[in-house]
Amino acid sequence: MCLAIPAEVIKLLPDDMAIVSIDGVSKEVSVALIEEIAVGDYVILHVGHALARIDPEEARETLDLLRQMGAATAEV
Repeated sequence: MCLAIPAEVIKLLPDDMAIVSIDGVSKEVSVALIEEIAVGDYVILHVGHALARIDPEEARETLDLLRQMGAATAEV
């Protein structure tokens, strides 16, 4: 099983790298697997690699569900 998380591309770097934001946390990742990536795109991120571009609304919904799961876990 793998866990992939939506992230927003906030800055493009040389050598197929980018800075992404995951709910406000920035991380440098490889975007070599995605053609024509642009700032503002949302991607699915797994182990430091952007695997695919995804719809922004789907990314927001997924991040909201992850926040809800985190909040429910914190209450236990």
